[in-house]
Amino acid sequence: MLLAHRIRLEPSLEQRDYFMRAAGTARRVWNWALAEWQRQVALGQRPNGMALKKRFNRVKYTDPDWLDEHGQPWLRSIHRDAHAQPFANLARAWARYFEQRRAGRPAHQPRFKKKGRCRDSFYLANDRFRMEGMAVVLPKLGPVLLRERPRWPGKIIGASVSRQADHWYLSVQVEVPEQLAMRSRSGDAMIGVDLGVTAAATLSSGEKIVAPRPLKTALRRLRIRSRRQSRKLEAAKQASGITGPILKGTRLPVSKNRTKGALSLACLHERIAQVRADFTHKLTTRLCRENQAVAIEDMNVRGMLANRKLARAIADVGFYAIRRQLQYKSARYGTRIVLADRWYPSSKLCSGCGVRNGELTLGERVWTCAACGICHDRDVNAAINLQRLATGALAARTALPEASQAVTPGTAAGTVPAAGGKVTPVRHEHGQQDGSGQEEYAAHVCARF
Repeated sequence: MLLAHRIRLEPSLEQRDYFMRAAGTARRVWNWALAEWQRQVALGQRPNGMALKKRFNRVKYTDPDWLDEHGQPWLRSIHRDAHAQPFANLARAWARYFEQRRAGRPAHQPRFKKKGRCRDSFYLANDRFRMEGMAVVLPKLGPVLLRERPRWPGKIIGASVSRQADHWYLSVQVEVPEQLAMRSRSGDAMIGVDLGVTAAATLSSGEKIVAPRPLKTALRRLRIRSRRQSRKLEAAKQASGITGPILKGTRLPVSKNRTKGALSLACLHERIAQVRADFTHKLTTRLCRENQAVAIEDMNVRGMLANRKLARAIADVGFYAIRRQLQYKSARYGTRIVLADRWYPSSKLCSGCGVRNGELTLGERVWTCAACGICHDRDVNAAINLQRLATGALAARTALPEASQAVTPGTAAGTVPAAGGKVTPVRHEHGQQDGSGQEEYAAHVCARF
């Protein structure tokens, strides 16, 4: 099993300078390769990454564009992995672009990278570095201190060094043996999870987990620092005699105060991202560790973000990050992820009798079933329906032999015998449920990851 570990580095000033130069080298080589790719396409040729790499190797030590002021090839001071990997990355980027085009999905061509506007990173091959306790030995640098030890033993596939705000990180990809990568679960329940804005996750047990909403908390400070940085940029434009938009290729004078402001703004953005990631990791780990099956909805996050009034709140929770983490963590815990179709009416189905309330609007958070009279919390009701959908789908597709007593207690699905019992398909829980469509959904609208 392939696992990745992202470790924060503690480089010295000289090592930080090398990291910046190596990341700049990777960025410049990418731009050279992309320009050459576009030139060959304009001439009717069919470029490929390997041919571009061979051509670059022939000129990188002799071409004047790659020599310093003394006429020496400055690429010799940077390890070759930093300027060899961009060609493979560019080839993959073009392949992904054409694949998305053929699939009819939104796609854009690879773009040129600009300093300060792209992610600073460079690649390291697995035979060019080694881990030694609390340090990593890098080519051209020697030992660089780590904040923590690598978590998993195994064969190292590769690594990359990247920058976030003023911190540098080492991301190591490791091939871990299956028996070491797997984790044991602490429970065997089946649970439905309804994602939302008010409560980030509502469980079928009735528990509501509220997200920290770090962007909302730090929005005032973010606006203040953004305005300060904007005023510094305007001052630099006035000092250069520029009015209106900055023309392409124009370089403004960069003051130390403006650099400090940019770093302060970047650190605040990093803090927001780390708080959000900490919450999503703890939530998804708990769900996978305590349950044998987790049911969630296939949400159209892209479409939801088109709503200007809700986009910020939705992005602050991180719906897609929760789904992505559930999918890859479930493989380590042996948990099954059941994905309900995005058109499945989980909120509109009564979890008591199965009658559908077609007139339910988004603003109604509590509603009463006209058929059985049960008063529902909208989110809890949706989570219970998702739990039943998972139970029926897994019973029909995998014939799970037994489930623990924690499968359905306290929900409208009823209770199981004291000694444990079979996972009951949805159609047998409350008799015939005309109009709910749960039997059909359990058969074909759920997917296991």
